Amino acid sequence: MSLVGCLLSHDKTDAYRTSPLPTGSDRVPTSERHGVSVILRIMETTINHLTMEQLEAGLDHIRQSPKDEGQVQLIVRRPLVDVREVLEEAELSTTDGLIGDSWNQRSSSKTVDGSPHPEMQINIMNARAVALVAQEKDRWQLAGDQLFIDMDLGKANLPAGARISIGTAVLEVTAPPHTGCHKFVSRFGREAMLFVNSQVGKELCLRGINAKVVQSGVIRVGQVAKKI
Repeated sequence: MSLVGCLLSHDKTDAYRTSPLPTGSDRVPTSERHGVSVILRIMETTINHLTMEQLEAGLDHIRQSPKDEGQVQLIVRRPLVDVREVLEEAELSTTDGLIGDSWNQRSSSKTVDGSPHPEMQINIMNARAVALVAQEKDRWQLAGDQLFIDMDLGKANLPAGARISIGTAVLEVTAPPHTGCHKFVSRFGREAMLFVNSQVGKELCLRGINAKVVQSGVIRVGQVAKKI
């Protein structure tokens, strides 16, 4: 299956189409795909965004997320902006983050020289939170995070400095907040953005958390992420 880019509309209802990923130097080398990539399938769908009442009805389920150990349910690589690769296995590096991901090519307004932010290598989102706002698992990857874990990511459970082991890798939660952007609104709705950035949403880090790799290693979907 070939890589595809996802062209996203900014209407209230989402409409998705795909186009071929550029060839040449922009293509992710086959050797870096670990042979297990399942790319955004060619699709064109519409979906109605949830209301605040519907979103808040899902809070109890999110609050029941495991606190110490949770399953890795999705791994996503972003070789280019708005392009997603869904992986079964990925390599994490202390210097490059998720190997093959474009984090190390993304400039940051939060660094003095505009270089990639070292404390925003890896974006992690609660699997129950993304399942709620995305509604369909095929749409989880649109959130733009690399890891989706069934685990309580709230500040009380995983404050900055807390560490998570997955496979042979270790991640450290970092301080920069993960609040989302206009793309989150276009893909999941304005109410979803307000929901994840509400007081409760921020306490539970429903939009997700930032992390950095402190021990390189290999991770796989289905493995248990452990708070250490």
